[in-house]
Amino acid sequence: MKTLVIDSATEACSVALLQGYDVLAGDYRLLGRGHAEALVPMIGALPDKGRADRIAVALGPGSFTGVRVGLAAARALALAWHCELVGYPSLALVAAMAQDQAGTQPCTVAMTGGHGEWFVQSFAADGLPLGELASLNPDAAAASSSIDLVAGTQAEALVTRRGSGQALPLHPDARSFGLLPAVLIGPADQPLYGRAPDARLPAA
Repeated sequence: MKTLVIDSATEACSVALLQGYDVLAGDYRLLGRGHAEALVPMIGALPDKGRADRIAVALGPGSFTGVRVGLAAARALALAWHCELVGYPSLALVAAMAQDQAGTQPCTVAMTGGHGEWFVQSFAADGLPLGELASLNPDAAAASSSIDLVAGTQAEALVTRRGSGQALPLHPDARSFGLLPAVLIGPADQPLYGRAPDARLPAA
């Protein structure tokens, strides 16, 4: 089965076409902004324009805009191709990438969040979450875990603030999708924003 993987939830934007667990082709760009303009051409440059039996999309957390861009593209293609659509959590992919590089061990993922906070979640050696995703200020994030291996865009900052640990600065990469535990791949119906919305409805 071919899987098209779309990951635009963070500053990085990446796509990959997999045959089973093997990467047939892929692209990774650290954009910061401009995901909406870059994503569709990146998919179009894949073999057969990325057409697949299944589409997997990053659900976040990360940039609100990036998450929505990826979901919109994935839903549109799944509808056009009449194929299965699944989603996965971005932090779990970063943990899987870190454990692939540093060896099988527990890992804390720290990624840039909103309003100066970091998205933080810890994972066991088997890649499954040890706790819930949280959006924390840097001091609280540093105090939230004593796990040695820390990965993500804020890994170096967390290790420095904590004073111990091994940092792996990583962005999620669609080409590493095959590393994810299958149990963490599920419906793509709800994005993971990681924090409550800033906007509030006016009081009655």
